[in-house]
Amino acid sequence: MKTESHETALSTDCRSELDVLRHVTRRHFFQGCGLGLGGVALASLLADRPLFGAGPNKAVSSATTASPMAPSIPPLPATAKRVIYLFMAGGPSHLELFDYKPKLQAMDGKLVPDSLIEKKRFAFLKKNMKLLGTRRNFARHGESGVEISELLPRLGAIADQLCLVKSMRTEVFNHGPAKLFMNTGSPQFGRPSMGAWLTYGIGSESTDLPGFVVLQSGPRGPRGGAALWGSGFLPTTYQGVPFRSGAEPILNLTSPGGFNQRRQRQFFDAVRALNTLRYSAVSDPEIHTRIAAYEMAYRMQSSAPELMDISQESKKTLDTYGAEPGKMSYANNCLLARRLIERGVRFVQLYHTDWDHHGGIGQNLGSPLDHVAHEVDGPTAALILDLKQRGLLEDTLVVWGGEFGRTPMGEPREPAGRDHHIDAYTMMFAGGGVRPGAVIGRTDDLGFAAVEDPVHVHDIQATVLHLMGFDHEKFTFRFQGRDFRLTDVHGKVVGKMLA
Repeated sequence: MKTESHETALSTDCRSELDVLRHVTRRHFFQGCGLGLGGVALASLLADRPLFGAGPNKAVSSATTASPMAPSIPPLPATAKRVIYLFMAGGPSHLELFDYKPKLQAMDGKLVPDSLIEKKRFAFLKKNMKLLGTRRNFARHGESGVEISELLPRLGAIADQLCLVKSMRTEVFNHGPAKLFMNTGSPQFGRPSMGAWLTYGIGSESTDLPGFVVLQSGPRGPRGGAALWGSGFLPTTYQGVPFRSGAEPILNLTSPGGFNQRRQRQFFDAVRALNTLRYSAVSDPEIHTRIAAYEMAYRMQSSAPELMDISQESKKTLDTYGAEPGKMSYANNCLLARRLIERGVRFVQLYHTDWDHHGGIGQNLGSPLDHVAHEVDGPTAALILDLKQRGLLEDTLVVWGGEFGRTPMGEPREPAGRDHHIDAYTMMFAGGGVRPGAVIGRTDDLGFAAVEDPVHVHDIQATVLHLMGFDHEKFTFRFQGRDFRLTDVHGKVVGKMLA
């Protein structure tokens, strides 16, 4: 028989339990309901989905059993295993380099037809735009007869190794957003870069260097900054790691004085143990990333300085590239790109500025263009030949190009220059399963727009993924309730590029 005091005690206990429940957050609830109906339902929902941070064909069971960068096999047959992306920041002029137009020469100085520019927008050009012919000579090269400017003689000499896409088009005419679009598939910040997607998908074959490395040269960094090689909503372990020239390629990599290797190893082991405990409690993929980053930093203390020391290369190799030990240059970075992929790095991206030739002092189509073209011509050709001689070109995809092209109309500056142009430009490819000696697409008689086999930025992204063994429509990552992909909801593989 219940007494009044017993009922009062029960009532008090119920109230105290309710007070506790009011302070339980949703996160606490789900953390503690693993054996309840909620856990069963969650297991059912996630049964067909990979764990966070695990790419296709990966299964990361714990923070201690597998590296997020562990190499894996892509879902489709691949002709390329790695990528070297030579990004020409600023927008190289296809009309001075790859796309000679006799009619443009004949109409030099004449007003552009209104029908051509109706409803078109440009970054700087306004009304009364005049056409501008090139002052450069062109010639056909190799058995394929590829037409290349006198500004790129060494690339012309290896024309039969190259695949030119002359019908490129994009959607964004300002530098920062256009670079983001080319690298991430979106002109907005926050999306993963191509290198991040690929290292997420198949990891890296290097155990003591990052899977995705960025090298920079030129008078300044590219507009858009670190977002161009960021990991977006993917785990940060897949973001690009910028390397500097010199003995310390990464800041803060060297241990302070008096901190010997034994003590350092003890420190890393302690941090790893604490991170592993936390990971087992919350399963946050960023903790897994942190563990991998500490281990990578420890190994890189010896591997990175050895990598950057190009003085161990032969004099013939240094002379062919035009590389000089200890100097920060595009030539040095091309040589470093080869050394990186030899060591198993999956994606190497070189940014070289400045191709932004609007006209005026220092930014015109005269000596400034001569200078930057000379900087990249020899080292790019040397890289492609070096890869071929070492048996690496066959499964290494080399990509060369910028974020957009330049207008057939000249900007009213002295000396002359060209504005940003999104309707036509050229990109260059070699190795990795692309057709050597091929020219894809064609622009109109003024070089204004693609009229044959137009190729969109998303098409190039889809093709790169295809060469690496991925169907761009199925290679996705779920974020905020939606399956995202590099090509957004667009893109098709450019079949004519494939060998």
